Amino acid sequence: MSDPVTIEVQHPEEALRQGLEAKPGTTRAELLKRVAVGGGAVAISGVAFGGLPSLAFAASASEDVKILNFALFLEYLEAAFYTEAEQKGLLIGEARTFAQVVGAHERAHRDYLKKALGSKAINSPRFDFRDTTTRTDKFIAAAVALEDTGVGAYNGQGANLTKPTLAAAATIVSVEGRHAAWIRDIADLSPLVVNKPAGGPAPYAFDPLYTKKQVEQRVNSTGFVKSS
Repeated sequence: MSDPVTIEVQHPEEALRQGLEAKPGTTRAELLKRVAVGGGAVAISGVAFGGLPSLAFAASASEDVKILNFALFLEYLEAAFYTEAEQKGLLIGEARTFAQVVGAHERAHRDYLKKALGSKAINSPRFDFRDTTTRTDKFIAAAVALEDTGVGAYNGQGANLTKPTLAAAATIVSVEGRHAAWIRDIADLSPLVVNKPAGGPAPYAFDPLYTKKQVEQRVNSTGFVKSS
């Protein structure tokens, strides 16, 4: 029995860029070779390139751009939310620390996607977070909703991405999952939160997969987005 193929993403940003630049109809072998040559983004062991199956991806580079711009929209939203909360400085307890740490992560995610998309990146909308960035109880509730939505959004679109782009996106969604668990733990322990999220830090054995429409509905229900 031959050794399994292992793929290690060494430079996710380069892998993401190479995936976005792939032409429609690129085969699996061609795309993986392209990514490996372009800056050492992917290391493959156990099989030569010629041994990879020549199957065309159902996903495409153009679809990657659409999905990553949707992810960028969510990162704009989260980065702006946590940055405003941090700047206003009115949160108390662990919620304040959460805003500082996660805000830095979300700004990094935002910048990462903007750089990868380049001229194809969308502009940030305007947001109005009202008192959710100054009242700790409302901040926690909003953060739970945003982080759960982010995880579901990334998971829901993962199957529609080309493989190199999916590998790069996975480095974001795993961190988003940590954020979701952390803020849910804060909500469970905070005496300020009346309606605590069900299920604690890890409510599901399998996270939900949200469609684009479901994500839009969840985001629109917050009333945070004011213009494109």
